[in-house]
Order: sequence, then C-alpha cells, then structure tokens
Amino acid sequence: MDDMNLIQQAQRHQLVVSNLGEEIDLEIGPGEDDAAFANNSLIGGPPREPSTGEHDETKHMVLVSDLPSEDQDMSKGQPAKRKKKVVKRWREEWADTYKWAYVDMKDGTARIFCSICREYGRKHRRNPYGNEGSRNMQMSALEEHNNSLLHKEALRLQTASKDKIVVDKPIYVKTLMSKSAGSIVEGALKRDPNEIEFVQSVQESVHALERVIAKNSHYVNIMERLLEPERMIVFRVPWIDDRGETHVNRGFRVQFNQALGPCRGGIRFHPSMNLSIAKFLGFQQTLKNALSPYKLGGASGGSDFDPKGKSDNEIMRFCQSFMNEMYRYMGPDKDLPSEEVGVGTREMGYLFGQYRRLAGQFQGSFTGPRIYWAASSLRTEASGYGVVYFARLMLADMNKEIKGLRCVVSGCGKIAMHVVEKLIACGAHPVTVSDSKGYLVDDDGFDYMKLAFLRDIKSQQRSLRDYSKTYARAKYFDEVKPWNERCDVAFPCASQNEVDQADAINLVNAGCRLLVEGSNMPCTAEAVDVFRKANVLIAPAIAAGAGGVAAGEIEVLRESNSMQWSAEDFESRLQEALKQTYEKALKAANDFGYQKESPEALLHGATIAAFLNIAQAMTDQGCV
Repeated sequence: MDDMNLIQQAQRHQLVVSNLGEEIDLEIGPGEDDAAFANNSLIGGPPREPSTGEHDETKHMVLVSDLPSEDQDMSKGQPAKRKKKVVKRWREEWADTYKWAYVDMKDGTARIFCSICREYGRKHRRNPYGNEGSRNMQMSALEEHNNSLLHKEALRLQTASKDKIVVDKPIYVKTLMSKSAGSIVEGALKRDPNEIEFVQSVQESVHALERVIAKNSHYVNIMERLLEPERMIVFRVPWIDDRGETHVNRGFRVQFNQALGPCRGGIRFHPSMNLSIAKFLGFQQTLKNALSPYKLGGASGGSDFDPKGKSDNEIMRFCQSFMNEMYRYMGPDKDLPSEEVGVGTREMGYLFGQYRRLAGQFQGSFTGPRIYWAASSLRTEASGYGVVYFARLMLADMNKEIKGLRCVVSGCGKIAMHVVEKLIACGAHPVTVSDSKGYLVDDDGFDYMKLAFLRDIKSQQRSLRDYSKTYARAKYFDEVKPWNERCDVAFPCASQNEVDQADAINLVNAGCRLLVEGSNMPCTAEAVDVFRKANVLIAPAIAAGAGGVAAGEIEVLRESNSMQWSAEDFESRLQEALKQTYEKALKAANDFGYQKESPEALLHGATIAAFLNIAQAMTDQGCV
C-alpha cells in the first residue's frame, strides 16, 4: 500500500464519541477498514504470552480478535455504519498502559496520536522500524505502535474519566452561581459579541469574583463600569516599503483604566492583532498593575503589522508613522508603552526616537532594554525571571524546591528565553521551547551554551529545527505543542489560549502538578476546568507576570532619584515585589474562603485583590 493510500485512509478514519461516562459508542464509517489489514498481522510469529500482572487487565480490554467477523466484511455491502458498544470503568492503573498516546485536535476532530511517530489511525499502524530487524525489535515496535482499536480505547479512557471531561466541546460560557454575576457577562456578550478574547477574559474574571459580588451588590455597578475602557484609539498607519510602495495597517491603543495611576502596558506587532485582543490585553494589564505594589493603571495596544521579513528601514518608517498618532496620548503621567510580542529593542528605540522628537521630552523608561543610555540592568529579563521567582514561592509553600524538576516551556521569545535562563540558574531541568511551526525537545536539558545557541538561531530567524542538527539527541516535532512531554512544571509563554482542553489532559497525564502562566491568558476556560479537577495548581499571569511591572517602576524610581543599582540590587527588589504580590493574592483568597491548597486559591485570589484595589479607587473618585 503506497503512502497516498495510507494518507487517504487516515483522513477517512473517524472516531465519533457520542456519549461519555460509563458507556460510550464507537462508530466506524464505511470503507475505513482496509482488506489488506484485515487478514494480515503486523508482525509474524507466535503471540506474546501475557504475564500474570497483565491477565486481569486483559479481561477488561476489547481485543482485535474478539471483534465479530463482520469487521472483515466491510466491502461486502454491509450497512453504512456499524456501531460497537464498549462498556468500561476507569481504572487508575490503566494510565501507565497508555502513556505512549496523547490527545490532540486534527482538522477540528479529537484524535489519539502516538507519542513515538506523532501519527494516528492507519498511518500509525506501520512499523516505525521498517520490515527488517530482530523479533525483539519488532515486538517492541508492536508495543509502541498499537493498532487503531487501542487508539480508540485510549481516547475513550481519556474522555470517560471520573469528571467526564468533554474533549470536543466548543468554547462555552461557564454557568455562574449568581444572577448578578451572570448579568455582567451577559452585558459584555451583548455589547461585544464578536470580541472572543475580551469576553473570555471578562468571563474568567467575573467567575473569580462571584463571592465578592455576592457579598456586596455595589460591585456589580463597579464591574460594569470597569469593563468599558476609558479610551479606545483606532487609527491608520501608512508607511512606505523599500520599493516605494505604500501600505496601510491599523493601529490600536486601549487605555483601559487609570483610577490607580497613569497607564502602563505593552505594544504588540502581530498580524492577528485586533481590537478584541487589545482590549483583553488592556484588561489583563489593568488587573496585573493593580495587584502589584505600585499605583498604576492599565493599557495595551499595537498593530496588525508583521515585522517578520521587513528591513530595518521599513520597520523604522512604520514605527515613526505609528508614533505620529500615538504621541498625543503618551507621557510619564499619561501612558508609557513597553515591549510585547513583535516589539523588541529595535522597535522600542524607533518608537521612542519619534516620540522624543514630537513631544520634545526624554523619558528613559519608555525604551526598555538599552543599559548604556536608558534602562535598568535587568529590565529585559524581569518578566521571565519573575515567572520563575513566582514558581519558587509556590513550591516553597509546598515544601519543595525547583532544583531538579523537569520543566516544559512554550515559546521562544524574550519571556520564554529568560524563563529557561533562570530555570538553568536555579538548577531546574528545562527541556522544551517552541515556535509557531512546532516544538523542540532536548531530554538532556538546556544549559547556558545550548541557550546561547538557541538565541543565535532565533536572532538569525532560523528554524528551531536547526538545533537538532547540532545536538543529535534533540528532536523537533512539526505542528504539535510540547504539552505531551513528561514534566513536573509547565510554563506556557507563547500566546493566549495556547493550552486547550486536550493539551490540559495531556499535561495532567504527563505528571504536571504546577502550571505558571508566562503569557496572558494562555489557558482556555475548558483547560482551566481540567486542571482544577485534577488538582493542578495554576499561577495566573496577572500575578506571575508582575515582574515586568515591577521592573518598570523600579526603573522610574532609579531615574527620579538619579540612583545607580547593581544587578543584584535590582534582582533583590524584583523578588521582594513578587513576594508582596504572592502574599496579597493568597490573603484575598483566604478572606473569601479559598483554602491555600486549593487550585483556585491563587487563580481567584489574584483577581479579587486586584479588583478590590481598583473598586476602592473608583468608588472614592465618583462616577467618572
């Protein structure tokens, strides 16, 4: 059978989970069983005798040989679909049997993939070692590359868990306990029905604030006002490329709330940027700043401009055009931007240069990472370092340390790289990074030399795949995420909603007990539910990501007092700021009945503490 036929059969292979729980149906469409497979075993020779320990387990499994013979008669005019009913009960000891498998989405359908060959269905049934090799090698291949029936059974075991987790359910709105909380989400949905990211962030925040709203109905009005940004600026950004052709992009800046102080927030240049993402990032930044020890408002913005593949001159002309509009709303007492996705040292330098020219004033903290003329010694590293510091605080409360723990990191931007760097410094074992095309895993772990090589690869805009050409034991996997890799701690640092429900199930099965958010809202609502039911602790981005906020304000303090701090002084102040943030979130959680050991404690406590700070300021300042 040639590869094209195999691919076509894999595309026809469908698994429909029509009911979950104690009893499920597995439906097989016509033409999906190839006659070539029906009468041929994968590997010749006598079957392996099961051991005593496996005997009980095999009683509960449906083997290929137990299926009725009609499986072999698909081509003889059978009905359009056959249905095989399988009744099983979840057994914890089965988890080890299916560690070779993981769940992922393929063309909108939940599939069970093999961790070895990263394939599913008929393609997976092929022997990865070829037809040569000893019988031991062939038996090993058979164990690792099971047949498609076990694929279905593994998926069934994933879905028919105690908590009845549904893997193929679309994005949903959580059911809220109180009508007051439900009315807030309903109002956001009616006002902004097409702003998916913003509505999702509103829903998560309102869910965390249910107990607060139940105690004081006054907060309903405060929340409704908070959810409408103070100012939304949308403008065109015309620029000319190196060939003299004119282009137009759209620029955004959402100054979400300034009740606590002047705005601080990032600028993102990415093709996916839109008003919904700008609002969601602005709302998250408002909560993050309110939770920090500093009195700051929140903002965010950017453009759908893609800096990849552009020359320095093209990026400079775009940044200058962007700032021609934005400078009116910028300033130390108004709004100071910071780096985000697609905006680094080069872009911030161009933006600041045009701002200084138009506004006629110099504000060093606007610019970020250039030590020799503006910013603090650890300004760039602060966000990534802070994520690791926060993880250490959580582990310390669990009487554990991060040293020796296997850590999975997503992304390969500034935050992800600095997370890996600090993990190495702390003695942890980071093994993955990822990009938009796939992920890289090095089971030996990254060290400083390997990290420097990774940075060289990214600075030259090469693929992470090139790393595996130098380090042979490393592997790069296309079009998949790193969440099926065995780990103790996960650090999602790439983008919003990068961890969906299937990814969350994979992480739980891979042994993850702690997830620390490096990017804003990296988990979908369904994924958060999976972690909560599995008792996986989550450090929310508004708390764990406070390092960047702290660094910016430490920098302003340094400038205003004309002080010079060493890297050690800066890092010490950064750790103290994160410790205050951590303690504030735990105290708020405890005040509203969330136990410290609960997976919801930090997740809800951080939002509660931030909201109460903002609500008090908005109440004191009246209806403005």
